[in-house]
Amino acid sequence: MEKLYTYLALGDSYTIGESVAIPESFPYQAVQRLRGDKKHIAPPEIIARTGWTTDELQAALTDYTFLKQYDFVSLLIGVNNQYRGRAVEDFTPECSALLERAVALAGGKAENVFVFSIPDYGVTPFAREKSLDAVKIATDIDQFNAAARGLAAQYGAHFIDITEGTREAGRDPSLLAADALHPSGKEYARWAIRLAETIALQLK
Repeated sequence: MEKLYTYLALGDSYTIGESVAIPESFPYQAVQRLRGDKKHIAPPEIIARTGWTTDELQAALTDYTFLKQYDFVSLLIGVNNQYRGRAVEDFTPECSALLERAVALAGGKAENVFVFSIPDYGVTPFAREKSLDAVKIATDIDQFNAAARGLAAQYGAHFIDITEGTREAGRDPSLLAADALHPSGKEYARWAIRLAETIALQLK
C-alpha cells in the first residue's frame, strides 16, 4: 500500500486562511498541488488561531493530542508579537522553542520542517485606515524574519521567504482578501507553490 503522508501546519490567522474559504488557505492549496502531482497526502492538520503570538501557540500545543509523528510540519508565527509591540529579543527564544517542537513532531527530521517568513501587513488598507506606521512595521518584520531565518538555519529547517511578495499587495489589491488585511487565495497560492515544491523535493 502506498504511504499516506501527513502534514501539520502551526501558526496564526495566516495559516488558517482568515477571510478566505478553507480550501484557499495555503496548507490546503499545498496539499492539493501535491495530490495533483500524484503524491498521497492526507488533509492538513492545522493548529492555529487568529491573533496568536508565539507563547499562545506554545500553550495550545501543550493541550493538544498529536499523531505519533508527522511527515511534514510548517510554522508561520510572529506577526501578532510585532503587532502587540513585543521585542524580537522575546520572540527569538519562543520561536526557537516552537521550532524545536516542530522538529520533534516531524520525527526529528528538521529537513521536513518549513518555517515561513512573516507577511508585511503594513502595506494594506487596514494599516492605512488605522494610521499604522508602515515603515516601522516593515523594519520590525524584517528583524523578526532575520531571527526566524537564523533559527531555521540553526535547526536545519527550510526557510520560505514570502514577505517581499506580500508587499506587492500595496499596489495589487487582488492579493488581499475582502477584509483588506489578510492575503487572498491568489496570494496563498503563491505560498502553496513554494511549500509544495519544497516538500516534493523531500519526496524524491
